Amino acid sequence: MKQLRSLVVSVWMVCGTVASAWAVDAASLPEAKRTKAGHYLDAKEVPAAMASAGGNSKVLFLDLRTRAEAMYVGMPEGVDALVPFVEHQELMTDWDDKRSTYKLEPLQDFVPEVMRRLQAKGLSKDSTVILLCRSGDRSSKGADRLATEGFTKVYSVVDGFEGDMSKDGRRSMNGWKNAGLPWSYKLDKSKMYFPR
Repeated sequence: MKQLRSLVVSVWMVCGTVASAWAVDAASLPEAKRTKAGHYLDAKEVPAAMASAGGNSKVLFLDLRTRAEAMYVGMPEGVDALVPFVEHQELMTDWDDKRSTYKLEPLQDFVPEVMRRLQAKGLSKDSTVILLCRSGDRSSKGADRLATEGFTKVYSVVDGFEGDMSKDGRRSMNGWKNAGLPWSYKLDKSKMYFPR
């Protein structure tokens, strides 16, 4: 199996793109995790997918969680930047009864911040972009938002950083952390989001 995986990665490197062989079957995903383009990865597939697309210098890998999530839960190593898709209100005074949490608001400069990070790496809207959030819902919405702006190779990490909720109410089933991929509580200021 390991040899087959290496062969697939080698073929991808020749093609210069993330191949659909790693793609998650959209029919197996809840509607909230589906994207219009249908490009998906499991967290454990991200390192090989990045290598197949030409390495970190050829891929923009973004964490779409809130600043508080990154600060208190940690961030994946190798991520280029934290670019929240939504963010808590400054004073967190409004409550979302449906989700039983403080209300989240769409980040108005999401696309401009993605463009800034993309251009800083010398990449274009046709470059591979990998989006990760907590569990795959926000990254799918972010992928759709970028697709409407002309991005062509945006992949949503369907199980996110923390993974899906298990029957016991914990995020212990899948995701970046549960796959044993590298992450840290130590944050790099240059990768963090600051409103402009």
